[in-house]
Amino acid sequence: MTAQVATVDHVKQVCINVRPASDEELPSPYIDEFRGTLADELSKYVGETYPKGTCAVYCISGKDAEGPGADFEFVIVISAAKYSPQNFCNGRWQSIWNVDFKDDPQLVEIKGKILVGSHYFEEGNVHLDAKNEFKDSTIFQSPEDCAASITNIICHIETEFMASLEASYVHLPDTTFKDLRRKLPVTRTLFPWHNTLQFSLTRDITRELEIGQ
Repeated sequence: MTAQVATVDHVKQVCINVRPASDEELPSPYIDEFRGTLADELSKYVGETYPKGTCAVYCISGKDAEGPGADFEFVIVISAAKYSPQNFCNGRWQSIWNVDFKDDPQLVEIKGKILVGSHYFEEGNVHLDAKNEFKDSTIFQSPEDCAASITNIICHIETEFMASLEASYVHLPDTTFKDLRRKLPVTRTLFPWHNTLQFSLTRDITRELEIGQ
């Protein structure tokens, strides 16, 4: 933890100012032990799972707690992206987790959502946007045990979600893409859009009704 506050211009995507964090902005040593241990454990998981991925853990509630007997809450952000315009594809993974430490029932509640987006644009323009929300819980333990349990839960959920996406990809040609394609007529031949003059609805109706004969 660098104990610094950065001001970022999100439009220009540059950092325009950095200053030391004040004591009021920093969590207490008790809270920061949980936060730091969890951040370290998650960094190992993200480094092994997501190429060029990154993660961060922030305390959004109860940061002034000096010891057991208080509730506090963290937000975990995991982000990874791969941009390859020369290969006509880009992709992004983002997951956000709210981790609520409840002292009285000695419980840690975990609520998260995963957002996945990809864009393929070689000879076409295909987008994939997938998202889902999840809930789980674990026992309120020591900082090390909590970090391991929370990381294992996130790892399990994200792995299952990724597996479900891969399973859907396997069936795309026979399901989604098949429904998007134009069905062949009963003749099993494509309609000759380049030479529609050979068809005449008036002529066909006249022949069927024997008009003028």
